[in-house]
Amino acid sequence: MPNDQTKNLDNYSLCYQTAINLLARREHSRLELSNKLRTKPYAKNIDLVLLCDHLEDSDYLSNERFAEMFVYSRILAGKGELKIRYELRQRGISDSLADSTLLEVEVDWLKLAKEQREKRFGTTIPKDFKERARQSRFLSNRGFSGQTIRLVFI
Repeated sequence: MPNDQTKNLDNYSLCYQTAINLLARREHSRLELSNKLRTKPYAKNIDLVLLCDHLEDSDYLSNERFAEMFVYSRILAGKGELKIRYELRQRGISDSLADSTLLEVEVDWLKLAKEQREKRFGTTIPKDFKERARQSRFLSNRGFSGQTIRLVFI
C-alpha cells in the first residue's frame, strides 16, 4: 500500500502531465492554469505555485507568450484595446505586461473600429443621433475608447 509521500508524488506527476496537456492545446496564463488544475481531485494537496514555477523554468508556461497570443487573437476577433486590457487583467496578466504587449502589436485602433462598424452597419455614416448612439454603444461594448469612437464618425 502506497504511503502519503508516494501518493503526493504520483498526484504531482498527474498535475504536471495535465498541465502539459492543457498547454499543448493552447497558451494559458499562470492564473488560468492554476484555476484549471485546482478543480482536479488529485491536485488537492499539491503546491500549484511550485508546479507553475517548474513549468515556467522548463519554458512550457509563459505569461508573456500567453499575452501576445491572446492579444493577437482578440484583435482578429475585432476587440478594442480597453476590452483586451480588461480580459488580460481577468486572466492574471499584470498591467505592465499588458501595456508592453499592446504596444508591441502596433495596431491601428481607429482602422479596426471603422472596420468593425462597417462590417456590422455598412459604410454609410448615420446622421441620426439615435442610430449614431446605437453604433457607438456597439463599438464601446467591443472595447474601443470614446476618443476612437468619436473619430470613427468623422
